[in-house]
Amino acid sequence: MTHPSLRPLIGVTACLKDNGRGGFQHAVGDKYVQAALQAAGGLPVLIPAIGPQLGDAPAMTAALDRLLDALDGVLLTGSPSNVEPHHYAGEPSREGTAHDPARDATTLPLIRHCLDRGVPLFAICRGAQEMNVALGGTLHQLVHEVDGRRDHRSPKSPDNDVNYGPAHDIDLVEGGVLHRLLGARRVAVNSLHAQGVDRLAARARLEAVAPDGQVEAFSVPDAPGFALALQWHPEYKALDNPVSMKLFDAFAEACRQRASMRAEAPLRAAAE
Repeated sequence: MTHPSLRPLIGVTACLKDNGRGGFQHAVGDKYVQAALQAAGGLPVLIPAIGPQLGDAPAMTAALDRLLDALDGVLLTGSPSNVEPHHYAGEPSREGTAHDPARDATTLPLIRHCLDRGVPLFAICRGAQEMNVALGGTLHQLVHEVDGRRDHRSPKSPDNDVNYGPAHDIDLVEGGVLHRLLGARRVAVNSLHAQGVDRLAARARLEAVAPDGQVEAFSVPDAPGFALALQWHPEYKALDNPVSMKLFDAFAEACRQRASMRAEAPLRAAAE
């Protein structure tokens, strides 16, 4: 039974950034924290980019399993950095491209563990790109330089309402997860990315495309839990956007179901 008042614990992925003072900081935009807290009704728990420090594969597996045992869902956040192309056999990045190898080393195995264990997973922008790579897909590093594709980058306005405003429509695949959740075949979304999905992973199912054919959303049908990846940013002022709220409501329900199951597990064990 789902407990509507139960706040699920939602892991929110962070980036490792140079703090400009000879050190580093684990950072995530407050809009993601607020989306997990308010739009999803959860208790956000930041997941630092510490993958390289978790040890060899068995140690990494054990650490991630313990982490996911304590979480009810994971929100994969966006970031200005690109997934390093060696993770998908891509060409070397151009000089000056922002990368975050510590985040890659954390999120890529984390994604696979979430999917295998049925932990609800909601991926946004870089998070969606990570999810595709984690499953064996590839990326365009510069979508706007691909023949036939539009410029999907942010307008770089000093006004974030402009940057995160509607940029173009997307077409939803009939009968897909998004179509069922939104009840529409076309919606308007924002667009703030240079990197994007090239070849969709074999396990992934296309959910939406931009007018130029760029992948905008996908799901993972064989995952035992909620698993949805979006290229746009529903977290920005999510409470004011009916489309965003339908998406976060679905994620929240999946997280609450897991939280209820975890809460009831000791009672079931005691009764046996």
